[in-house]
Amino acid sequence: MEQIKVNSASAWIKAFRLKTLSGAAVPVVIAGALAYNEIKESTEVFQWGIFLLALLFALLMQIDANLINDYFDFKKGSDREDRLGPKRACAQGWITPKAMKTGIVIVTIVCCLAGLPLALIADLRLILIGTACIAFAFLYTTHLSYMGLGDILVLIFFGVVPIGFTFYLLSSGIWTWHTTALGIACGFAIDTLLIINNYRDFEQDKLSGKKTLIVKFGPKFGIVLYTFSILICTLLTMFTISDIKSFRHALPILFFLIRSLHTNRKMAKTQGSELNKLLGETSSNILLYGILTTISLLAQ
Repeated sequence: MEQIKVNSASAWIKAFRLKTLSGAAVPVVIAGALAYNEIKESTEVFQWGIFLLALLFALLMQIDANLINDYFDFKKGSDREDRLGPKRACAQGWITPKAMKTGIVIVTIVCCLAGLPLALIADLRLILIGTACIAFAFLYTTHLSYMGLGDILVLIFFGVVPIGFTFYLLSSGIWTWHTTALGIACGFAIDTLLIINNYRDFEQDKLSGKKTLIVKFGPKFGIVLYTFSILICTLLTMFTISDIKSFRHALPILFFLIRSLHTNRKMAKTQGSELNKLLGETSSNILLYGILTTISLLAQ
């Protein structure tokens, strides 16, 4: 068994859950590609500084959310010995609760420092959006995920918000229907990660009083929801890219659909901790979706 020194650098790296950062990066990168495609025919210049700040804010917010989730699930007793998912830092004693609280405060402050220049450069009203993102990170773990609202919030805060407002920043305050459509599509893609996570934790969530959609409607619903999410994501993305570019530019997204359906089939035949492999596969599928969508938007 791996020995990790309490509150060490390796313990914090574990707590950051670096593998989850692709879910934060993908919407911002897609929004960047969408903005670049919109302005390349004009005299405007792509604002790399704003793009990188938006990406940094998204990555820091994901790390902050991971730390918050680690601490509050530990305090609520959700991370028990029968946990099927990857080990968590507080529950394993890798990071003390006091140190985790300090880490959350520091990362939250750094998030604010990364986001503030974006509001000062573009629109002070974006401070409200940044505040909502931080509030969501806290409320999700402490209350909202226990009320079955997780999937809706993923659509908003991992889809519409990051794609919409990154595009808004990069395109001088413009919001198009393409932005909304790709935001919803991306949200559905990233929600597959939550779906398979909740599918794996069905029994444990019932005991913890966590009323996810899968707890409410059963494991079979989770498989159907996963299928529905990848189909809606694919259709919305292909329709949007076809309208922006052409149908042939949209065809690469089918590779995401094929891979995700393959993962979905395996999900229906897998139980317990073995689903962690499919969690990693789903994360790879989301990254593939981001790469294919970005390439399709930038291709000539």
